[in-house]
Amino acid sequence: MRTLYLDCFSGISGNMLLGALIDLGLPEDYLRGELAKLPVDGYDLIIKKVEKQGIAATYLDVKTGFFGRRHRHLPDINTLIDDSGLPAAVKDEAKKVFLRLAEAEAKVHGTTVDKVHFHEVGAVDTIVDIVGTVLGLHWLGVERVYTSKLRTGSGFVKCSHGRMPIPAPATAELLCGIPWEHGDIAKELVTPTGAVLVASFAAAAAGPPAGFISDAIGYGAGSWDLETPNVLRAILGRLADDRQPAEYLVVEANIDDLNPQLYPHTMDRLFAAGARDVWLTPIVMKKGRSAVQLSALTDSAAFPAVAAVLLAETTTIGMRYHAVSRLEAEREMTAVDTPWGQVRVKVSAVKGRVANVAPEYEDCRALAVEHGLPLKIVWQKALSLAWQHYGLDEGEQR
Repeated sequence: MRTLYLDCFSGISGNMLLGALIDLGLPEDYLRGELAKLPVDGYDLIIKKVEKQGIAATYLDVKTGFFGRRHRHLPDINTLIDDSGLPAAVKDEAKKVFLRLAEAEAKVHGTTVDKVHFHEVGAVDTIVDIVGTVLGLHWLGVERVYTSKLRTGSGFVKCSHGRMPIPAPATAELLCGIPWEHGDIAKELVTPTGAVLVASFAAAAAGPPAGFISDAIGYGAGSWDLETPNVLRAILGRLADDRQPAEYLVVEANIDDLNPQLYPHTMDRLFAAGARDVWLTPIVMKKGRSAVQLSALTDSAAFPAVAAVLLAETTTIGMRYHAVSRLEAEREMTAVDTPWGQVRVKVSAVKGRVANVAPEYEDCRALAVEHGLPLKIVWQKALSLAWQHYGLDEGEQR
């Protein structure tokens, strides 16, 4: 399984994470080309190699003029993303990140998500950092992200609402369930953008997960010049195939009085909170009442956030949870070039032998829509090319 471990000994910001992904191999031309699909202008993307206390790192900066600092509300940002030519999966994940950020801001300022005035985070630089990071995770085939304890820095920071303590209120809200400490540096080391990206994609870990084998290390540079290197270390690797079964929790609730239209939104929220899987099971309760059992698979680090979403988004007043073990096949992401464009493919293997290949649905759907083709034609072509990539015919004994 393609895994990314974030070593946040000097904090994290959106541009640090995106810089680290570029350092890991995300092509600059690809990033610029995809970001150009967003209907925004008035910015210049600066990418360069720098040195921070002897460590070579990639520094990314989004230079904006006056119009690049435009303040936006959540509906404005959603429309901007929807109107872009980005892949559907990237659009969906980026909008979930902004929703999570809006929820934190709304709680801090006592308003609703649609009325949140994003100020700094509605500016072009933050949109580029968030969308660019989602693009980078997809391009690198990252399936799971872990983070170390975050060092936030200390003191005060000046923002649109005045001088705020570090971590800023929205940042602190986003870091609920994620270990952090101030450290001994009187600077803002964790920004709201960095915090929401960690909260959206990463599970907390004391170190790299058991069985983790690193393949590449990238460094993303921050803006500060400190006594210690102001860099984010991102380690890209995989989980070894001889690892023991992973331990998870299954959280369940029986619900018979929720509007069915609310389930898709609730499932999205559970995934955003860190659930590994979410599913619905039709059941019959006492007195013949039809109901739904809502279940979520989560690790212990994400359990508080998953439980909070379940209680907030549904009508249940309680839930059950129990420990389970899960044994996973080796997994990696690759890509095939179809006549209509590139499609990412998920590959699973058992003891080094390919067991299954599965084209990414959203990639196939986007190409089908773009070229006016039946989705099944694109999917079948990608599947056939994937098997050929491994020297096998579809259905051949592997």
